[in-house]
Amino acid sequence: MVKEHMEQISKGLEDINLKWTKLTSIDGEKGILKYGGYKIEDIIKGKALVEEVQYLFLHGELPNKRQLADFQGKIHDGYSVPKYVIDAITNLPYESDAVALQMNAFAALAATEKFKWDKQADRDVAAKVIGNMATITAAAYRHISGMKPLEPEPSSSYAESFLKAAFGKKPSQQEIDAINTALILYMDHEVPASTTAGLVVVSTLADMYSGIVGALAALKGPLHGGAAEAAISQFAQIGDPAKAEEWFNQNIVTGKSRLMGFGHRVYKTYDPRAKIFKSMAVDLIKNNREAEKMYKIALKVEELGIKNMASKGIYPNTDFFSGITYMSLGFPLKNNIYTAIFALSRVTGWMGHFIEYVEEQHRLIRPRAVYTGPEDRSFIPISRR
Repeated sequence: MVKEHMEQISKGLEDINLKWTKLTSIDGEKGILKYGGYKIEDIIKGKALVEEVQYLFLHGELPNKRQLADFQGKIHDGYSVPKYVIDAITNLPYESDAVALQMNAFAALAATEKFKWDKQADRDVAAKVIGNMATITAAAYRHISGMKPLEPEPSSSYAESFLKAAFGKKPSQQEIDAINTALILYMDHEVPASTTAGLVVVSTLADMYSGIVGALAALKGPLHGGAAEAAISQFAQIGDPAKAEEWFNQNIVTGKSRLMGFGHRVYKTYDPRAKIFKSMAVDLIKNNREAEKMYKIALKVEELGIKNMASKGIYPNTDFFSGITYMSLGFPLKNNIYTAIFALSRVTGWMGHFIEYVEEQHRLIRPRAVYTGPEDRSFIPISRR
């Protein structure tokens, strides 16, 4: 019976179009990623602030100076969160997973914020949530590092405010530019697992915060957001570029293990985001010897991976080099913090999709399953079993 019905499902929803969107388009064959019609490379080369792209996702157009200043003000309002939200982080052990800490904080907001879907207010709430996420992510990082949380301060950029709250010192312009670029690159990618999970939640008309909790839960896994952490963990496991080929042969070729940071459900060529992360890392690693070692190992593994897998359309994805960028900035490979920084970026894409779906295409997401179990069995009372 299983064989008979197998053609009736789409494993992993691989061939299913869940919604229409004006946010992100991907050409997986050519390796082209666009946000609202703008190529990702042009956005980065144009030195856009991450707030400009956040505005694009929520309003459909890039902002002018006045609109940007107004939008930044709404984000700044979100930097201040209730004490119980921070307590939802700091009351947990230092060993806690950073993404789970974000989930706990947003669950606290879901429990107390009076949210109702409203076209006139949704985007203002989303701007405030972007500010909330900076505070929550910085607090999660500081907590797992044994430090007291710091509230972000309004500054000329979201990237600067976040880094200063995380590290407690003014970041360099190079560091600001790097995290600004990283936040843009990870902002959205159509409807991967986390966005889909969040959409299922908000399709019930649950609040925005609950949708984010659902999305965070999906992002936490090593096959999605956790892939950046898993990719750099494998470089740490190798330990030396000279050992890369032996490790690759034992684990990937012979052992048939998954090469983390390689391959993508959509891209059949080099992920354009990975190219940008790779080029950005070249300068950043000069400030961090451990990150420099990871980068050299990554280059060797990349060479081996492309040699063995390119013929199958398997190339580096954005997670392959992003962890090296985060390590170069001073974030340790610890407690899933790289995935939490991913979420700091992706929260805007999630909310953009939530708003687009609820306002324009709303329908409760309720798929079906094909039953393949036994038919017409007679129930036997427990006394006779």
